[in-house]
Amino acid sequence: MMNFELSEEYQDLVDTVRDFADQVVAPVSAKHDEEHSFPYEVIAQMGEMGLFGLPFPEQYGGMDGDYFALCLALEQIARVDQSVAITLEAGVSLGAMPIFRFGTQEQKQHWLPQLTSGEALAGFGLTESEAGSDASGTKTNAKLVDGEWIINGTKEFITNSGTDITRLVTVTAVTDTTTRENGSVKKEISTILVPTDTPGFTAEKAYNKVGWNASDTHPLTLKDVRVPETNLLGTRGRGYANFLQILDEGRIAIAALATGAAQGCVDESIRYAKERQAFGTNIGAYQSIQFKIARMQARAHTARLAYYDAASRMLAGKPFKTQASIAKLVAGEAAMDNARDATQVFGGYGFMNEFTVSRHYRDSKILEVGEGTTEVQLMLIARELGL
Repeated sequence: MMNFELSEEYQDLVDTVRDFADQVVAPVSAKHDEEHSFPYEVIAQMGEMGLFGLPFPEQYGGMDGDYFALCLALEQIARVDQSVAITLEAGVSLGAMPIFRFGTQEQKQHWLPQLTSGEALAGFGLTESEAGSDASGTKTNAKLVDGEWIINGTKEFITNSGTDITRLVTVTAVTDTTTRENGSVKKEISTILVPTDTPGFTAEKAYNKVGWNASDTHPLTLKDVRVPETNLLGTRGRGYANFLQILDEGRIAIAALATGAAQGCVDESIRYAKERQAFGTNIGAYQSIQFKIARMQARAHTARLAYYDAASRMLAGKPFKTQASIAKLVAGEAAMDNARDATQVFGGYGFMNEFTVSRHYRDSKILEVGEGTTEVQLMLIARELGL
């Protein structure tokens, strides 16, 4: 039978990151959220702790851990601040992991030590105004001319793409097209490493978002961007397929983040229910509040088991694509449902932005959209069922 009891090493990591989240991240969360400012001081400390290097080998500056360790850290940070958690998640799974999985030895040695230390961040430029889940809509193109890729196009919603420490964005681009017999066009999509100081690369004005306000997100413009042919990441024409593999892993990490958000809402609601007085007693004495919080805890527990299961399959080398989709689906909905219920428990205070539950209420919706919408997860699960 599967054992979900954490080893001593994993538990030590959980305890360390939980303390860091409570003592360092939480006290400045409201400030950064209100100011829409990137928490450089927090990210620097996370880098010093080795959190950005958790799943990478020591030879690249990593902690020689695994993907589950990253997930455990994400859960603890997301309890108090989803913006900081998604900065870590995207920095690892979308920024560094594609290079680790598909890069040449030269690319790994050049980029990974910067990224695993947290001294630099990288983003992944996939989404466009008409392309995301539908890769066929990709319009950004790259032409190989005299040993250089010349890239033109735009990208949307790219995390970690415009900070002062962002050094790289990996972009998907159409590198060739062929016309099928029926007249339709097949696009060859590849991934190319683009340093952010390359002429023609522009991170446009940051988005004014509903949530994740301390997370860095920009649209990108690439105008006659020239990078060496050797900046191709992985095999030409395998860019989108490789990213789908990265996305499967990333869904487990997002599920862990969402689980942390769901659990954070439980923790805040318990504390408030014990303190808030109404009609002569604390509101936690009323069965309606008890049942609401109990259901919230059930959701968080279920989400945790789902991502533990997906992660254990991944680490064991077993198929995990469907389990990752289930985990992302269940955890994302748990985060959103718990945020709504926590706001109700807090009443009017839950509508005030300085309270953690109000930030979770704004932040959690994107967990049902980003890195594969709820509908995409349902489609993938149904496909696995043979429907």
